Amino acid sequence: MADSHSLAVVIGSGGGLGAALLTQLESDASYTQAVGLSRSTEVGVDYLDESSIAKAAESIATLCATSGRELRLLVVATGFLHGDAGQPERSFTQLDAAYLSHVFQVNTLGPALVMKHFLPLLPKTGRCVAGFISAKVGSIGDNALGGWYGYRASKAGLNQLVKTASIELTRRNKDSICVSLHPGTVATALSEPFAKTGLNVRPASEAAADLLGVLDGLNPADTGCLIDYQGQKLPF
Repeated sequence: MADSHSLAVVIGSGGGLGAALLTQLESDASYTQAVGLSRSTEVGVDYLDESSIAKAAESIATLCATSGRELRLLVVATGFLHGDAGQPERSFTQLDAAYLSHVFQVNTLGPALVMKHFLPLLPKTGRCVAGFISAKVGSIGDNALGGWYGYRASKAGLNQLVKTASIELTRRNKDSICVSLHPGTVATALSEPFAKTGLNVRPASEAAADLLGVLDGLNPADTGCLIDYQGQKLPF
């Protein structure tokens, strides 16, 4: 459990899962305050503009300095699968440079820049957690179906970034935890076009509660892993 001077930050609070995570953290007595950041918040976070990420991190650093709170939980709940930039590929004949560029910008490069600017804000002593929403389809070892080239590869890249960052964080703070999270299929705009009969699609509130429960139960031995909403470790 976090102490009474703890701050939780959710990046991607404008999305279905991110909003649910923020709502539950706002009523969690483990944290004095929960802050949501997205493209539409007063201090916006735009993955296409690194300066916005830097400014958002500065605002959190200022909040910590003026309030005496410490950033003990960072959850990055952003992701892109489909939209105006394109759709997930069924075949290598559908690979498109513009779609690949966008999906990597949102799923891999953006979170990497969040690491650059936000992970230094985590305390150097005591338990602190950084959780990055990934996906089981980003697992190379679990890939038996193929397809979704860009999404799979971008989430696999995120998993590698999380693993690498976890090693550096452990050197900095032996009690730190940095993990990738598989939320399952959540009833959000991201998954809606791909929901099908027999697929376990869960409300965002349920998925958020599951993920926060998993994060609360982690220990430093779990750092660097890809973990699902049931607390099970998945292969990279």
